[in-house]
Amino acid sequence: MSYSSGDGNIVVETTQRILRDRCTPALVNAAEQGEFAAALWQTLEESGLTLAWVPDEFGGAGAEIADGFGALRAAGEHALPLPLAETMMAGFLLARAGISAPAGPMTVAPVHAADAVQVGADGMLQGSARLVPFARWARHLVVPARRGGEDCVALVALADCAVKPGQSLAGEPRDGVVLHGVTPLELAAAPGLDADALGVLGAAVRAVQMAGGLERALNMALEHAVTRVQFGRPIGGFQVIQHALAQFAGESAAAGAAADAAAEAIAAGAALTDAEVVAEVAAAKIRVGEAAGVGSAIAHQVHGAMGFTYELSLHQVTRRLWTWRDEFGGEAAWSIRLGGIAARAGADALWSLVTGTR
Repeated sequence: MSYSSGDGNIVVETTQRILRDRCTPALVNAAEQGEFAAALWQTLEESGLTLAWVPDEFGGAGAEIADGFGALRAAGEHALPLPLAETMMAGFLLARAGISAPAGPMTVAPVHAADAVQVGADGMLQGSARLVPFARWARHLVVPARRGGEDCVALVALADCAVKPGQSLAGEPRDGVVLHGVTPLELAAAPGLDADALGVLGAAVRAVQMAGGLERALNMALEHAVTRVQFGRPIGGFQVIQHALAQFAGESAAAGAAADAAAEAIAAGAALTDAEVVAEVAAAKIRVGEAAGVGSAIAHQVHGAMGFTYELSLHQVTRRLWTWRDEFGGEAAWSIRLGGIAARAGADALWSLVTGTR
């Protein structure tokens, strides 16, 4: 699966067209000042993109999983400051739990297994979540919960919760949400859809968004190298700049391939916590995270001093890359997990694990 160009893919082409026209640097700056881009959100909703991963019978667009990942790559490329990814993930979990998706922006609670939200005997939730993306702008929250020894998915009205405002490095809402004593609007048993499963899905989504952001940063650096003139010629003519851009291009290509592999593994339909799926997602989050560090540095170096100014929109992409790099687990956490998978597989299975062959 390759969806970076969007050729012949109506979902990706629609996303690219909307975001090229509507997701301007001025809109992103306004969002970072606390302004919810309601008109753009309405356009995304009307196009069916927000519920792309929700089947028709549950109120969604019923798009292929791969197409949804393609849309998210475009969203990362354009630094979309809206909870499209979070709403899509929420819809994915609701559909898997047999719950119809509500209208409006949604988000998910990235809780750790040790801090899992519990369902009491009275049906009320007990627990909280930190760094919830866009909670103050969302109408509903979808959270994995535990009822006794059973995995559940809960749909919660955020109006019923206490929301403590916070902010990411990218200037986007990352809020605390207190769920103590909240009765969910819907609650359904969902074996296998626990906090760990959400973490795997979230890591794959962030890897794909970062792949899109890296493409955008690379293209901006390439354009600047052609148009910026120093010492009588474009800076792209200097060998040191050429070498840096070649390195960036390699990092971006490797990141895109790794993100594609993770998306393919999830699109194949296996359980999110299946060892092969987890291994692909782990490898993607590690590789794309490393590329985000290298690529962002090169992009700013190529732009020189102006690369650090607020007026240039490069920061809108790079600050999101740095934020997404840590969310749903950074390279260190996923490296430990990938090492554990390799150790459990044993020496005889190592080659097939590395190469993806059986």
